Amino acid sequence: SPLIALMKDQVDAMEQVGLRATFLNSSLEPAERRQRIEGLRAGAYELLYAAPEGLEASVGSAVAGLDLRLIAVDEAHCISQWGPDFRPASRNLAGLKRRFGDIPVLALTATATQAVTRDIIGQLAMVTPVEFRGSFFRPNLRVHCYRKGPEMPLGVRDAVARLVAARAGQSGIVYCLSRKSVESMAAHLQGLGIRALAYHAGMDPEERTRVQDAFRRDDTDVIVATVAFGMGIDKSNVRYVIHRDMPKSLEGYYQEIGRAGRDGVASDCVMFYSWADVVSFERFHDDADPTLAEQHRQQVREMFRFADRAQCRHQGLVAHLGERIDACGTSCDVCTKSDIVAATPVLPTRRRGRVAIEFRAPSPDAPPTGGEEATFLRLKALRKQLADAEGIPAYLIFSDATLLSLVTANPASEDDMLGVSGVGPKKLARYGAAFLQALREP
Repeated sequence: SPLIALMKDQVDAMEQVGLRATFLNSSLEPAERRQRIEGLRAGAYELLYAAPEGLEASVGSAVAGLDLRLIAVDEAHCISQWGPDFRPASRNLAGLKRRFGDIPVLALTATATQAVTRDIIGQLAMVTPVEFRGSFFRPNLRVHCYRKGPEMPLGVRDAVARLVAARAGQSGIVYCLSRKSVESMAAHLQGLGIRALAYHAGMDPEERTRVQDAFRRDDTDVIVATVAFGMGIDKSNVRYVIHRDMPKSLEGYYQEIGRAGRDGVASDCVMFYSWADVVSFERFHDDADPTLAEQHRQQVREMFRFADRAQCRHQGLVAHLGERIDACGTSCDVCTKSDIVAATPVLPTRRRGRVAIEFRAPSPDAPPTGGEEATFLRLKALRKQLADAEGIPAYLIFSDATLLSLVTANPASEDDMLGVSGVGPKKLARYGAAFLQALREP
């Protein structure tokens, strides 16, 4: 399960900032599991990660006697049948408060419509909960939509390849509707010398794990996947998300593009859509419960209307989630009247086994140039080297945004480095000297 990898990443991230965390899941050998449970009972950990399925089984009994003070339910939209990623096991979280002594429950999600919010509150047996809603508007995501067909001078496959080739060395995800199109698109990109791997639910579990680990550790640039890939991804330096086919709902779309630019750095979100995508999705639900089938039908058609109308993309997207904003002005194709495919240069490509495409570094607004770019790439290489030595994803050491800030600030001392966002005392003690040395290199 991708959630197993996510738990490990989040425990590693907690350890990076000095919190004592662990996880319990099916990946552990019995002896290691017993050791962790003993540690929990002895107070060795402050934070435990587990899946809803785990709480139904042995994890629930393991924590039954602990002095729990808070239960946080992440991806809480999975509790709701109206959410984009409903998981039946999540419904069984309803008894958490009663089961663990009426302790506080915190529900967290980035994609909650008002209907989903009401359902979460009911399912978790919350009584007049305090509700916090941040803005759904993410201006660093540059959203573009293209209708497939005669209007497109390039075919979809060639347009996707052009966008990906121009971003070699950057992390990205290409979503496809079917397993067959995942495999053909991945093979096409690989044939152009691009470090691309396929991912879908029909692959062996070991192969899916290998692909996900390669992406987490920056050993491959792009994953071509069905929507089976994503929930276990908390990778901060994904620079683009491309939808070869239209997603099935606006909530799902928001969730999927939300995997890009989590470090705040500018990232591209490009969707190709058609009425044929609508027809394909509706066939998926022919045998479903009539009420749910009609709900899915409305969601798919709303997704198509969003893509097909000439309205600020961000304005339309957040309106669906219950928020009103002015037109973004700078972060979508409608407001900027831009064509990201046409503006992307056609780069010479190389067959496998030869030199890959040269690339420029990602940046918040404009890429570093000259010496700044060389420094950024040097810091990026150092981050990868340190991460590989520790067996963790590179972004857990410093995000791309932090590396770019280090290039801009060019700190001369450890005290100066502490002033850079993303550098705390523990990370300074662990990595500060190495990065300061890299910054001083000519």
